[in-house]
Amino acid sequence: MEESVFERDPSDPAHKEVNPLLKLALELGPLMVFFFANARGEWLIERFPVLANIGEPIFIATALFMAATAIALSVSWILIRSLPIMPLISGIVVLVFGALTLWLHNDTFIKMKPTIVNTLFGVILLGGLYFGKSLLGYVFDSAFKLNAEGWRKLTMRWGIFFLFLAVLNEVIWRSFSTDFWVAFKVWGTMPITLLFTFAQMPLVMKYSLEQETPEKAASKDK
Repeated sequence: MEESVFERDPSDPAHKEVNPLLKLALELGPLMVFFFANARGEWLIERFPVLANIGEPIFIATALFMAATAIALSVSWILIRSLPIMPLISGIVVLVFGALTLWLHNDTFIKMKPTIVNTLFGVILLGGLYFGKSLLGYVFDSAFKLNAEGWRKLTMRWGIFFLFLAVLNEVIWRSFSTDFWVAFKVWGTMPITLLFTFAQMPLVMKYSLEQETPEKAASKDK
């Protein structure tokens, strides 16, 4: 795959690694801002009366979520001169649907953002498999070195998982309160995703090129 500003080859001397804690903060920070602003919206309005012009806590949270997302992407670009493709796509959807939420004063748009993003990722990954491409390998190649079968299976699992998250988001926001939906994004979706990620480690280890020996490769072909 050709190098782009979105994903650079880690072996490139110009490539810069981000501190893991800083990377985690850049990825999860905007979501935590969203959760805090929604939970403490009234408190924020008391201290910053100008926020009352935006509306209810969910709209304040949306505005701050958009700002935090833009800041996180900007910091990532400044530090490593590249933008991870998945956070970039998610950020674009946040800004578009966040703008619609504030403009139309309808929180349905920001609630549908996870549905749109996860469906998009799921369809792209599974669609790539249909055409014989394990696209997840282009995203995680710097983290894992798997053989073709490993990437195919991992891509299939993540594609299905993204679609599961999309359906789950639809069920949650349509069935429960806004506060419950926001809390679930942080304390429900994140743990589920972490558990799923850890559950894939046996597959990653099994098909890792670094661990593979001729005997092991032969046993897989049987």
